Amino acid sequence: MPSVKFSQFGAADGQPVIYFHGTPGSPDECEIFDAYAKQHQLAIICYDRSTIAPSLQGDAYYQCIAEEIANKVGDSPVDVIGFSIGAFIALQVSRAMNGKVRSLHLVSAAAPLDACDFIDAAAGKAVFQLAQNRPSTFLRLARVQGWLASRFPGLLLRMLFASVAGEDRALLADQGFRITMMKTLKTCFKRDSLGYARDVIAYVQPWKATLADINVDTQIWHGAEDNWSPVAMADFLASALPGCSKITVLDGLSHYSCLYRTSPAICRLIETLN
Repeated sequence: MPSVKFSQFGAADGQPVIYFHGTPGSPDECEIFDAYAKQHQLAIICYDRSTIAPSLQGDAYYQCIAEEIANKVGDSPVDVIGFSIGAFIALQVSRAMNGKVRSLHLVSAAAPLDACDFIDAAAGKAVFQLAQNRPSTFLRLARVQGWLASRFPGLLLRMLFASVAGEDRALLADQGFRITMMKTLKTCFKRDSLGYARDVIAYVQPWKATLADINVDTQIWHGAEDNWSPVAMADFLASALPGCSKITVLDGLSHYSCLYRTSPAICRLIETLN
């Protein structure tokens, strides 16, 4: 099987850190960690999950990523950061890595929908319900989103951020953020929409029961105004993960603004583990 494509940021020979991008998302997200990772001697690696064969589903998909990580870092202890739905993938891959994850940082994390009625408060409610109840129709929507990403990324960005809240409003007003996000969306759908759809369809299925198996030292970082992953999701994950040692909820922050605000603190914290 060919290797999964990845991007690397920070110090070339630094402590390996694996970053799981959001959905929709791509390794371009990881650029915000670059300067902080260099400062703290970290090598942040982000796999482009859209380059993994769509036929790989469920545990085979997570095991594929776990094997790619092992091939890349060898026996070195690895720290993991998961953002949004990428946090869900990070949790499942951590299960597959059999104790080889040293620390896990969940940012704006999406919790299992079977744990509570989170979906009613989530900005993506309509999309999640479509993926749950009519996956074939959701796949058609994903193809439309992919077409928009390739031709009108600005329009897709405005659609995704239609209900923007908290400090994400200020981010959206920043031209640099908009450029980065449009690049991210183009990369996400560059091959096809199937990688994106795989993550969403997997996420909306029941997975609450898997959390009891994840004993990694975990810290949760969340914005109090997050309406993509409502803050109740962070509270649930903190209670359900046996290894959760700290939850940090930041006033005024929403989904992406939490990622931007916490990235230097996460890099600093990981360095202290060395």
